[in-house]
Amino acid sequence: MTLSVAFRHAFPGFSLDVSFEAPKGVTALFGRSGSGKTTVVNAVAGLLRPDSGRIALDETVLLDSAGGIFLPPHRRRLGYVFQEGRLFPHMTVRQNLRYGQWFARAIQRMDFGRVVDLLGLGALLDRRPSLLSGGEKQRVAIGRALLSAPAMLLMDEPLAALDAPRKAEILPWLERLRDETHLPILYVSHALPEVARLATTIVLLEGGRVLRSGPVAEILSDPDVAPALGIREAGALLTARIAAQEPDGLTRLDSSAGPLWLPKIARPVGAKVRVRIAAQDVMLARTRPEGISALNVLPVTIAALRSDEGASALVQLSAGEDRILARITRRSLATLQLAEGDRLFAVVKSVSVADESVSLAEP
Repeated sequence: MTLSVAFRHAFPGFSLDVSFEAPKGVTALFGRSGSGKTTVVNAVAGLLRPDSGRIALDETVLLDSAGGIFLPPHRRRLGYVFQEGRLFPHMTVRQNLRYGQWFARAIQRMDFGRVVDLLGLGALLDRRPSLLSGGEKQRVAIGRALLSAPAMLLMDEPLAALDAPRKAEILPWLERLRDETHLPILYVSHALPEVARLATTIVLLEGGRVLRSGPVAEILSDPDVAPALGIREAGALLTARIAAQEPDGLTRLDSSAGPLWLPKIARPVGAKVRVRIAAQDVMLARTRPEGISALNVLPVTIAALRSDEGASALVQLSAGEDRILARITRRSLATLQLAEGDRLFAVVKSVSVADESVSLAEP
């Protein structure tokens, strides 16, 4: 199922002119505050009627200004999860969930028990929202949206109001939602680590325009878009499989670039994971270094070089079938006399890869 979006809309002092496609999986709308992310998702939901354009979900046309089509929100079969959950305070969790199911009474319903199990809501069913944590409220809001039998799920910064522990609590549930329901999701966020963990596709918005869109691993490893993503947040994704749990507390991963050793990952051997490696945590060497504490030394080839006006440079590296980024100083770039096509060694300390930077890859 593919969402096709192309519309224009003008506000006083700001205009949107966007065009992109969101294929199956999780498509993240990413950009700084004020870039137009929420306006785009509201247009898809039918909460905003654009000045002109066309929005379609496969063969279902949601908006076509030229043809005079504007499908009202309740006929779009879209589940919307807002930033703050918006649960009915006078209802229990069970009643909130059943309301979503009632809303879908004329449509093939999703199984209530499956949604409860998927989101771990069994122990919460008789509670009122006032007795739930922020993460629990969001899980209930997601469950209610799922039970409305949507063709697509819209999520507008669902973790933005949560603190770090609550985010860590809910992210695994969102991974399960992505991998087990196969429901297309349009996901709004300005948190790059969150996007790197969940998204399969990214649409990068800046000033009401689409700067870039495409597979998340491809976009995150592109040094040309790093300034828009945030230089300090720059980093790329490696896909790997867990090969072994070592007796000294490390996990060995097999990647296309070679073996990686990271602090213990609580996943079974054979599990496919994605690893986000921050560009600032990658060192480069002309020859394979010896006598160092870092365990991960990967043979790489320089694919692209980009310098900024400051003191740093970004180096895009081909690492087997993957690409990673290294952020180094311009002085190091000159000292090593680096050029595209050079063969090097990338050095990554095991402990520099945080636990939240490792997540299950989509099947």
